[in-house]
Amino acid sequence: MVFIDTGALLARYLQKDAHHTRATAVWKKLASQPMFTSNHVIDEAVTLLARYAGNHFAADRAENIYASQALEILYSTRDDELEAIRLLRKYADQGVSFTDCVSFVLMKRCRIATAFTFDHHFERAGFRALGPGETRR
Repeated sequence: MVFIDTGALLARYLQKDAHHTRATAVWKKLASQPMFTSNHVIDEAVTLLARYAGNHFAADRAENIYASQALEILYSTRDDELEAIRLLRKYADQGVSFTDCVSFVLMKRCRIATAFTFDHHFERAGFRALGPGETRR
């Protein structure tokens, strides 16, 4: 099981992203595995895609994500978000986003140990990160 983070989505969809080639290769290798993301990650990714490539491009990618049968979308509860606020305080000196904190909570709740991310915060929070230079074996 792999949790898909914002950076992985951006790198997949934006050809000019520094991680695009790497992301494309990792996506292909993950195709046969259960993949998860969250509505928070989708919100963040679509907002950034709109900024970098326009609203129509972002909306098309959002529709693809929601239509995908390969990617399960997790939704946070109030309790998840309250726990994420606690983590936001815990990692305050590291600049971790609220979206990442919600991701950490969801990954823990769903027992997902690995994230496809280019963000070092996931490793600092105790998760395995697939990103530059590594693919899941």
